[in-house]
Order: sequence, then C-alpha cells, then structure tokens
Amino acid sequence: MIERDLTISNKLGLHARAAAKVVSVASRYSCAIEVMHGERRIDAKSIMGLLTLGAAKGTELRVRVDGDDEAPAMDELTDLFERKFDEGE
Repeated sequence: MIERDLTISNKLGLHARAAAKVVSVASRYSCAIEVMHGERRIDAKSIMGLLTLGAAKGTELRVRVDGDDEAPAMDELTDLFERKFDEGE
C-alpha cells in the first residue's frame, strides 16, 4: 500500500472535468484507489464520490493505492495533480 498527500492546485478545484480525469486514470488500474479528505473516503473510480468532496484549490487530499499495480497508479495520479489536471493554469 502507498499513501501520498496531493494538493489541488488548479484554479477551479476538483470540478467535473478534473474529477473525470482522475476517474479515467484510476480506472486503468486494478488496484484499489481511495481519495481521503478529513473523515471521508471516496473510491477514486467514482466521479460522483469525487465531486462530493467539494475540493477547492489548495485542498490537500490523501491518496491511497493498494494492489498489484499500485506504484504506476500512484505515479500517474501524482503527475496528473502536478500538471493541474492539464488545465494550463
């Protein structure tokens, strides 16, 4: 299992388009991927779950991956967050 804190750094936060990109990446892997904010734990493969987090710019989320392909999944998710979900801001 790998856990990492990732910060939302794009201007609009984890809105529908950004959440869809997280789901797209997470769905390519067989490992379990959770996104945690406070006491809430959300399956990263659920767009509705991610949207309920209401994660604005500056929000720190803990991402936990667990399974056979956890390392590449975490690397790709980290890269997505660092690229600001490709929103060019």
